[in-house]
This record gives sequence, structure tokens and C-alpha cells, in this order.
Amino acid sequence: MGCYFSTSKKAKTPGYEEPSVLASETPFTVSEVEALYELYKKLSNSVIQDGLIHKEEFQLALFRNKNKRNLFADRIFDLFDVKRNGVIEFGEFVRSLGTFHPNAALDDKIAFAFRLYDLRQTGYIEREELEEMVLALLNESDLVLSDDMIEAIVDKTFSDADTQGHGRIDQDQWKAFVSKHPSLIKNMTLPYLKDITLAFPSFVLRTELEDS
Repeated sequence: MGCYFSTSKKAKTPGYEEPSVLASETPFTVSEVEALYELYKKLSNSVIQDGLIHKEEFQLALFRNKNKRNLFADRIFDLFDVKRNGVIEFGEFVRSLGTFHPNAALDDKIAFAFRLYDLRQTGYIEREELEEMVLALLNESDLVLSDDMIEAIVDKTFSDADTQGHGRIDQDQWKAFVSKHPSLIKNMTLPYLKDITLAFPSFVLRTELEDS
């Protein structure tokens, strides 16, 4: 017999989508989507109580500081915000997180990472974009490297990936490069998403849908 979410009768957040629909489009089960909904409600009401995740709330979730700005976090937010309306709705949240699921397709992870580095959304990664993202990632990791070392890393990475010498990396070149260096997208997999109901046990109270 199925169990029930104690919050199932309450008003849903703006942009709410049925867990069964989202489960059919992502690696998550219905129960896991419902657990993510509980997480989403907490995040989306942490600063502005409107049931939508704003950039300040996203920053707060990542850094415990809504005022700390980081290019990497900004890019993640922008990619989660599929509708480009300045907020992340529940469906966008689940579908985007699905890319980070251990069972998500490798091609989806590679494509997401490409868009992450394609700062100007031209369909190519240029050297300046690669350098900006490397600096942002180093800043996030608190790893301190000399300017010369950073330049060497960027130069080596770009020359290896830009196999045609056009001064930019297209999606096929990026895919080939990542295939040779899979560690580049290791952060595209979050192991705990494989069983979100265990990662967030307090969120899973009761479910009104049985997983098929």
C-alpha cells in the first residue's frame, strides 16, 4: 500500500510539476522527486518567501552567504534557470539536478559542462572564457597558484582541446577532450543523488504515489 506525503494537501509552489512527470524525465524516482521538493521549498523560502529560488538563495545554499559572488555559481544558476526569468522553478531544479545524478547519461554531463564554460553562449569555448572559469574554480577551492602557473594550465588545456587550431573549442572537440580527461567533469556527478531519500531522510515523510 502506498504511503502519503503529509504536505500533499498544502498549496504547491509556483511552477510546481507532478513528481511522476519529473521522475519519467530524469534519473530520479517519484519518492526522490518528492524529497527534492521538500529541499526545494526550504531553499526557495530562505530569503524571499515566494516559493521560487532566487540567485541570493542559490548563493546562500552554496556558500552560506547570499552576498558572496562567484562566476561558477552564477553560471550554474543561469543554466538551472532554463526559462531565463531570474528564478529557478521546481521543474527546472529537478531536471537540472538530474544531470548530476550518477545514472545520468555521460553525454548530458559533457554538454552541461560545455555550456558552463561557454560564458558568452556562442556555441564555442574561447581561451578567455576558459581562463575565467579556471580562476573561478580556483577561487572556490581556495587553491592559490601563481599567475604563471595558471597561464600554463590554461595554455596547455586550450592547445590540447583546440585540435584544429581555430582559437576556440567546439562541442565535438570538447567531447573528445573530456573523453581523454574524464576528471574534468568529475564534479558533474553528485553521488548522494543516487538515493536522495537516504541523503535527506527527514524530507521523505509519506508519498502519495508508488514508484513503478
